Amino acid sequence: MERVDVLVVGAGAAGVGVSIALKMVGLQVGLVDRYGVGASFRRWPRETRFITPSFTSNAFNLPDLNALTPDTSPAYSLGKERLSGMDYARYLAALVRHYGLPVASKTNVQEIEALDEGFRVQTSQGLIEARFVVWAVGEFQFPRATLKGAKHGLHYGRVRSWAELEGEERLVIGGYESGIDAAYNLAMAGKKVVIVDPAAPWESNTGEPSVDLSPYTRERLEAALQTGRLKLSRLKVEGLRAIDDHYEVTHRDGRFRVAHPPILATGFGNGMEKVKDLFAFDGDKPLLTEQDESTLTPGLFLAGPKVSHLNTAFCFIYKFRARFPVVAQALARRMGLDEGALELYRKRGMWADDLAACCTSRCAC
Repeated sequence: MERVDVLVVGAGAAGVGVSIALKMVGLQVGLVDRYGVGASFRRWPRETRFITPSFTSNAFNLPDLNALTPDTSPAYSLGKERLSGMDYARYLAALVRHYGLPVASKTNVQEIEALDEGFRVQTSQGLIEARFVVWAVGEFQFPRATLKGAKHGLHYGRVRSWAELEGEERLVIGGYESGIDAAYNLAMAGKKVVIVDPAAPWESNTGEPSVDLSPYTRERLEAALQTGRLKLSRLKVEGLRAIDDHYEVTHRDGRFRVAHPPILATGFGNGMEKVKDLFAFDGDKPLLTEQDESTLTPGLFLAGPKVSHLNTAFCFIYKFRARFPVVAQALARRMGLDEGALELYRKRGMWADDLAACCTSRCAC
């Protein structure tokens, strides 16, 4: 049986980033993932790019928006501004090598038992005992498809390349970031596309980057509209049905047919099914202390896009990475370790420990 100070579950952006911060303060970290480092990024559609640009600005104490540590930059390492999923997976793998993180791939967490002190974690590769657990499981591998008849659609997370999809016409259900990304790439591949979303998120203009479409997405939306191959609709789809060689789409006022499975840009789940009984929730929001610890299970921490405080979601990499040193500091103090190595995060502006100051607007990712 393996024993570690901290077991981090998930080897994506959140898991790798928080593991580095924990290692900086001298904690013995175990990192497990049911697939491998950056697996979700490797499964992104080939054409998809980060909506946040990468730029090597570390020397000016302005870290790359997509960096996970204060002293690295994907832009510098990869020589690219707009990263693909495969690009970012390469960056994550480089971090794992550079910082010597012990990653156990193909290790699926089956059960977590909270003990009087610490945790017993049963995995597909054996038992692990840990003083603390950080749940850093991402969202991309958990497509959300609650629409009636969703099994007849094709979720965004299941697409490997937009250019390779069959057909000359496509329906996209959902008009937020993933929906616009799908529609843009389909239109650029020469296909006619209709996006349907009753909320019309393309019209939102609040100034909050977690609510509005990103500038990069708006630019691409405009480019797609100018081709004449993209149309926007406020239609609310209520269900899908497969009939013979076509797909029937129902809505409040009737129904229509499409030749190919509609693209479901309906978001992703939270990846917390296996720990749902170890967190208290307000709706689908896990309740956390100011150190991102479960209010229900002491010693269990959360890292990643589901972290939320004062109605503000830390849902982008440049947001949730600022919580890595908060978790590392909390655990260092409990273990009596020197937390001085984390000061670089503060100097580089990558430390969001003043919740009253940083949570001043409402995010809805």
